Amino acid sequence: MTLRERRLRTAAYWFVLPAALFFILLNAYPLITVLWDSIHFKNLLNKSLSGFSGLSNFKEVIHNEYFAKALWNTVVWTVLSVAGEYAMGLVSAVALNQQVRGRSLFRAIIIIPWVVPIVIAGMTWTWMLTPDYGIINLWLTKLGIIDKPYYWLGELDTALLTVVFVNIWRSFPFYTISLLASLQSVSRDMLEAAAIDGAGVRTRFFRIVMPQLKIVSLTVIFIHVIWTAINFDFIWVMTEGGPLYASETLPIMIYRYAMESYNFGNASALASMMLGFMICGFILYYLFSQRKSRT
Repeated sequence: MTLRERRLRTAAYWFVLPAALFFILLNAYPLITVLWDSIHFKNLLNKSLSGFSGLSNFKEVIHNEYFAKALWNTVVWTVLSVAGEYAMGLVSAVALNQQVRGRSLFRAIIIIPWVVPIVIAGMTWTWMLTPDYGIINLWLTKLGIIDKPYYWLGELDTALLTVVFVNIWRSFPFYTISLLASLQSVSRDMLEAAAIDGAGVRTRFFRIVMPQLKIVSLTVIFIHVIWTAINFDFIWVMTEGGPLYASETLPIMIYRYAMESYNFGNASALASMMLGFMICGFILYYLFSQRKSRT
């Protein structure tokens, strides 16, 4: 290696060093701290209890009376949200891919829910859904769909589903943009040839269009499964996990452990469990994508 190459390599290291330090301080250090706290007793209200805990924190979290409910709510919240977002994103992407007048305007408008901050969106929908003065209840009452105003966010059966609906409304434009970009790469010549051969609209869509969207669909779904499963602020703004823990998910449970009970050991243990779930999901997704690429 020449002197010039060594100097260039040294200079490259110096340029990378700030980014590496930023990554360590922002991601690596907090992650290591969480993993470390998960196997140690750390409660700010009982500092006499300290030291290595082993799996005690994990056992205490699992045996919590609300853990099973929070786990189920997290699954329902994630599955319904991602499924609804993908369905609405696909429908809107197909619609916006058609040659219609004002298409550019519709494409610009549909992105509005995605750019609205979560706190503003959550508070706005909370006001709209209020039984006393909410416009949603007013419309539904006037249309005869319901007899009287309903407390959508305050009932055990509808609280979580209502937040899921609002989350779908806000997040589906991300799917729309991603799928629309992929739809524009589908060969129109291939579609026209299939139509000439007698293939109907449904056949062309499921046999030609959908296979072209497979990679983008899997990528977007995988990303949103992670984003949705760890989402805290949307549910907290609208219901705070209530009523009676009906909409509490695992991230909210972590918040309660850390910021209400000040039990950072249990909070870190639950966060580590969620991290393990995400890593397993990533590995499965990677193996699945690798197998698909070989076939």
